Amino acid sequence: MPNTLSSDSPSEDSPLLRGRINNDTLRDTENGQATDGDGPKALYNDRKLYLLIASAGIGVYLAAADQLLTVATYARIGSEFNALNNTSWIATAYFLTLTSYQPLYGKLSDIFGRKPCLLFAYTVFALGSFGCGLAKDMAQLCIARAIAGVGGGGMSSVVTILLSDLVPLKDRGVWQGKLSILFFAGTATGGPLGGVLADSVGWRWSFLGQVPLCVIAFIAVYFVLDLPPVEHDHWLVKVRKVDFLGTFTLITAVVALLLGLDSGSNLGWSHTITVIALSLTPVLFALFLLVEIKVASHPFAPGHIVVDRSLFACYGVGFFAGAGQTAIMFFLPLVFQAVQGFSATQSGSLLVPGMVAAVTGSVLGGWSIKRTEKFYTITVSAYAFVLVSTLPLGLFLWLQSTVGEVTTFVTTLIGLLANAAVEDTAAAVAYSYLFRSLGSSIGISTGSAVFQQVLRTQLASRLPNGDEAREIEERLIRFDQATKLRPLGHSP
Repeated sequence: MPNTLSSDSPSEDSPLLRGRINNDTLRDTENGQATDGDGPKALYNDRKLYLLIASAGIGVYLAAADQLLTVATYARIGSEFNALNNTSWIATAYFLTLTSYQPLYGKLSDIFGRKPCLLFAYTVFALGSFGCGLAKDMAQLCIARAIAGVGGGGMSSVVTILLSDLVPLKDRGVWQGKLSILFFAGTATGGPLGGVLADSVGWRWSFLGQVPLCVIAFIAVYFVLDLPPVEHDHWLVKVRKVDFLGTFTLITAVVALLLGLDSGSNLGWSHTITVIALSLTPVLFALFLLVEIKVASHPFAPGHIVVDRSLFACYGVGFFAGAGQTAIMFFLPLVFQAVQGFSATQSGSLLVPGMVAAVTGSVLGGWSIKRTEKFYTITVSAYAFVLVSTLPLGLFLWLQSTVGEVTTFVTTLIGLLANAAVEDTAAAVAYSYLFRSLGSSIGISTGSAVFQQVLRTQLASRLPNGDEAREIEERLIRFDQATKLRPLGHSP
């Protein structure tokens, strides 16, 4: 997002609502074309937009709460299944399919319509959550989490695309801030709720309890969301437009990357599986780009939205912000429980202040864009705030960095929409979710690898007796023992 762009591209001082969009024209919700007074804007005034956010926001809340439910309960899950070294895959399995399917929802919603895709996402997410609650071992749980991720990929991205269709760009940040309140409410309550359930009725109800909410979201969106119909092509014609080869190559590339990171942390970085997986990763990602640019007739990630300088800058911001924020949220509960000795409920509650800071950053970003109509300066300023916040230590660090990072989520989304062509809006938004989710997956896997490697190194340097070091490492690998360890210097 350079400060000065060519005349055909938006600059920092260009009006947000250029020739493509103006205050009185919205894009058609189903085909991305501009529409007049009888289009979606006539159907969705502010009152109906609030009603839409309240309905679709149930799914957004669920998608956010689900991510933190596992973070707060994975101590008990690892204890029951006796598998700390595989616990990161509970989250990784979810992010794997979520990462792979989010960009596909952009193209699918163009082909089949926003509403059918959103209802499909609710259904699949409910089935996956139900399977998580009934899982008998870690493998079944990870498979069910992967199924839930397919649905979770659409529960947020399709709603974001909907708002992009229905709201003028100048006001887009404000409405995104309002929607973010529901998202971060889910993030804030997911941890404590998961901890309460884990400490009382058991972690399985953290997943089973989401099924009725999915049903409510399905019914609410079914009756509230009223959009113009999509093209009346035969369903076979629509299916032929789906980029299956691109989807397959992307999933394969992401699996190779995450498998390499996970096996490296558990089996060693010189292990055969690690070397093969990480060696194949760049090849598979290159193959994915080749398919999208040269092969696919209807790519879900067209080449021109991948290589565009301004769009790629927005993707990059989302990638690194997602990696850092998700890794912090995933490992803070482990610090609270294994180091500070807090319960699952207490550790979940300690995540709430950061979520309040996130809401503040989201609303602040939307309000600032509406007031100044600029996104580049606000984005740079927000990351300068994040950089400064890394100087102090402690919880205040997380609060400061969260405000800055979440502000950039809103500002880069507006920058993305300002630079993308009308017909590319859905694909560009969905592709930004791909980068953000891929960053989250890599953040968790890399954090897990670093955590276990530092653990081995520190134990070896601080405990001269190798047997003691190995014993403590084994106790940490058995997650139930990790949650019972007291802080160093405290009596047992």
